[in-house]
Amino acid sequence: MKMPPSLDRLLQIMSRLRDPVAGCPWDLEQSFASIAPHTLEEAYEVVEAIESGDMTALKDELGDLLLQIVFYAQIAEEKGTFDFEGIAAGIVEKMLRRHPHVFGTAVIADAAAQSHAWEAQKAAERADRDNAGTLDGVSVALPALSRAVKLQSRAARVGFDWPVAAQILTKLAEEIGELQAEMVEPIDRARLQDEMGDILFVCANLARKLDIDPEAALRQGNRKFERRFRHIESALAGQGRGPSESSLEEMEALWQDAKALEKN
Repeated sequence: MKMPPSLDRLLQIMSRLRDPVAGCPWDLEQSFASIAPHTLEEAYEVVEAIESGDMTALKDELGDLLLQIVFYAQIAEEKGTFDFEGIAAGIVEKMLRRHPHVFGTAVIADAAAQSHAWEAQKAAERADRDNAGTLDGVSVALPALSRAVKLQSRAARVGFDWPVAAQILTKLAEEIGELQAEMVEPIDRARLQDEMGDILFVCANLARKLDIDPEAALRQGNRKFERRFRHIESALAGQGRGPSESSLEEMEALWQDAKALEKN
């Protein structure tokens, strides 16, 4: 199939931006490492557009994310390692290999069976790369909560998992107790951080067991906090004051007002 004109044009634009003579100075200075933080930011903006239901923004953010891929492809082509066609060909081959029930003769009963088959295929691919450890291949670049879930899911595949979510609550209470024990003078900051990490890891595990994305849950919690705190600021501004000029008790009362308004 012929490449869409707009995609071909985008590749040409990126090639021009990286032209050593007539290109853009900023684009010419970039590398894989310098672009990586922008890629993470663009990916999160895609997620934000999806969660807000803004399809216009989603189209725009997906374009920004596509630009990141084109940027990487151009740098790689300059280095002689791979190009955009190689990226596309690689994912085509992978999709064909991982969907034998669609492009071959395998039979998959339902989505759950497909997920199991997908993970089995990925495990086989890791073994072929002499990287057969259960936890191998989980990217260290993932957000910490997401990586925790990935690690826990891998361990669960080989039976290292709590049978029911309620048992994780017991473990969470245990970890909170260990944190409390460290919250006494003199404070050992390293130990305190270690125990806090255990609590967050258990929370991620609980979310996984409840089939909740902890990153999505925390983003929702962040939005809730922003919404309620802005209510506090707005209410205080109506009285000619700001949060710094109010007591904690006053702000807590307004916080409860914000919660009540959300229920109406």
